[in-house]
Amino acid sequence: MHKSPISSILAISLLLSVFCLKAPAQNASLTAIRCGRLINPMDGSVIQNAVIIVNGERIEQVGAGLAIPAGARVIDLSGYTVLPGLIDCHTHVMLQPEDERGAPPVITKSQAFRTVQGVAAAKRDLEAGFTTMRDLDSEGAGFADVALRDGINQGIVPGPRLLVSTYALTITGGHMNNAGLNPDIQVPEPAALTDSRDAMIAEIRRQVKYGADWIKLYATGTLRHVDPVTLEPLGQVSVDEVRAVVEEAKRWRRDVAAHAYGGDGAKNAIRGGARSIEHGMLMDDEAIKLLVERGVFWCPTLSVYIPETREDDTDMRRRIVVRHREVFQKAMKAGVKIVFGTDVGAFEHGTSAREFYKMVEYGMKPLDALRAATTTTSQLLRMEKQIGTIERGKLADIIAVEGNPLEDIHALGKVAFVMKAGQVYKASK
Repeated sequence: MHKSPISSILAISLLLSVFCLKAPAQNASLTAIRCGRLINPMDGSVIQNAVIIVNGERIEQVGAGLAIPAGARVIDLSGYTVLPGLIDCHTHVMLQPEDERGAPPVITKSQAFRTVQGVAAAKRDLEAGFTTMRDLDSEGAGFADVALRDGINQGIVPGPRLLVSTYALTITGGHMNNAGLNPDIQVPEPAALTDSRDAMIAEIRRQVKYGADWIKLYATGTLRHVDPVTLEPLGQVSVDEVRAVVEEAKRWRRDVAAHAYGGDGAKNAIRGGARSIEHGMLMDDEAIKLLVERGVFWCPTLSVYIPETREDDTDMRRRIVVRHREVFQKAMKAGVKIVFGTDVGAFEHGTSAREFYKMVEYGMKPLDALRAATTTTSQLLRMEKQIGTIERGKLADIIAVEGNPLEDIHALGKVAFVMKAGQVYKASK
């Protein structure tokens, strides 16, 4: 019997609809992640066989037994521990380990070459699981950190979400003021010289103008300024000067991170309103008490001071490391808000998990070390509504590691998968 053209068209349409039902088109914006175990650092809870639904750059659902949406891309991490993306709040992406030896990089390298190195360093840090970093001064690379941040944000190059501070504020003869060089040679300054209150205010305005997210202040000198007998650091700023810096930064909706080894410099920075104290390895009991009373965050950067070469292994350096451990243990006991920061750049990029190992070695529980690099650090950065946990509505910053970091902290050095804002940058094998 002869079939009409209309009936043939209907038959073909029905056949196509069946094929469409069997093979639905993949929804490019939806991703379902199957987890072996999912750790919530906020309360330490562990969900076995959890599923995370990611829609675009944000987390849509989290839980056990969730149905996989039709058409979603599926990522199988059932053999791994899944965690929020890690946060390092003290980095130097424009600095490389060789820059710490010999002549400063403002002499030996062009800013263009240092920027190229910074691009490679940012990729390594991201692949190590760090999806957000606060980069505390470009170490003489000018505003290259701003350019790298913007390049990452625009998707030109891969890297962590960067919050940058461009030039740190220092004083003549202070930290990062090119000490020991020939005074007859004009050398670019790696930090901003601000020898007065007015100079500090003007420099903050300049830095904000060119893209700084944070302001970094050198409240004490460097190791060469530490008294070799008493281990007393050199203070660089008064309380009034710190207040002036903090007030001006606040006017521009910026916070202040204070490099401070201890002594009066650290206490002046705390009393003056700095949001975080960096290093602090020589702080006394009064400074620790002030940190608690004022709710100031402390970024200890433990591992960077461990001697790595024979030249580093001096008696003073060893004494400082012992003191650092004592201060860290006192601060934990006192309830100081300790955040994760490494000073990476002084050592190899991509190896920042070493800080976790030292924190746990010094007595911190693995869960607290994980919190220091997620929930607590997100609070420091005022980004706790966006990052730090795997929750509905937050940015999909998700990593997976081999093993269980709550049982063995070294698992955090075995990152197998990295997603930042819904985009995969490192896939599990």
